[in-house]
Amino acid sequence: MSTATPPARPGARPRPAAGALTAAALAGTLLLTGCGSTAPSGGDSGSASGPRDRLPEQVRKDGVLRIGADLTYPPIGFKADGDRPDGLDVDLANALGNVLGLRVQFSDVPFDRLRLGLQAHEYDVVMSGMTDTPQRRDGVDEQARKVNDGVDFLDYFATGTSIVVAGGNPQRIAGLDDLCGRTVAVQRGTTQAGMLERQAGACEKAGRKLTVTETETDEQALALVAQGRAAADLDDAPVAAYAVKNGRAGGKFQLAGEQWQVAPYGIAFSKEDTALRDAVTEALDRLIHSGEYDGILAKWGLSDGAVQSAVVNGGF
Repeated sequence: MSTATPPARPGARPRPAAGALTAAALAGTLLLTGCGSTAPSGGDSGSASGPRDRLPEQVRKDGVLRIGADLTYPPIGFKADGDRPDGLDVDLANALGNVLGLRVQFSDVPFDRLRLGLQAHEYDVVMSGMTDTPQRRDGVDEQARKVNDGVDFLDYFATGTSIVVAGGNPQRIAGLDDLCGRTVAVQRGTTQAGMLERQAGACEKAGRKLTVTETETDEQALALVAQGRAAADLDDAPVAAYAVKNGRAGGKFQLAGEQWQVAPYGIAFSKEDTALRDAVTEALDRLIHSGEYDGILAKWGLSDGAVQSAVVNGGF
């Protein structure tokens, strides 16, 4: 990605002044604590204002929350019958829209282009199972080189990474070190792609080259595993479990080893878009405390990833 912010496209919404909130730490198994930046005050039922009042004026006027998402990642976000957006992210986004009094509009975008589109103001937020990491917040790559302006995250779900292999695990893979000397598929731009980049260095030192094949979608990565052209695919744990249970890309799969490196998913905002970020933060906090959030996670069998409160930039 370029270090420069792309120019706003025609019709782009003006952005408010920049601001920052304190980061919080991820603590406990698949639970985010509320010890960092949480929803702004004024979200209780007795307040004179609510989350809708915090929205930027142009967003309230348009009546739409525009969301960029890679809709190829079930059960997080995908297209159901008739190309209808569905999944955890979609249900949660619609619930947030109801609290904010906004209609939700999804744009289906390849994962590795989502942050570029956000910087170009093609949509207001990114909500696509995107892990909140310091690198993404600071806009740096794995070597800490500045590559873009970075984003703010509102954390809403916590999960880890799993290894997906062909049914029967023919190559007896049990962990990352077992990937050395093999070809592994992964979706481009994901945190798993970064993991494999680091693992490739470790494998090289051990004298067993790890070949990484990056694909545009996770479906393509799984297809390579199903075809025997890759030994494994690294996925977020819910997506890996879904592939094993339901079958995807014409193959049968199983998990290899345990999930690791638990971290939060975050809704991504442009750094300068603090008013929208704070409004959505308060809306999420309301959903959590009302119990509607828990109901959405339970629908998708993802209750283990529930967070306790709305936290900004809580990844580590």
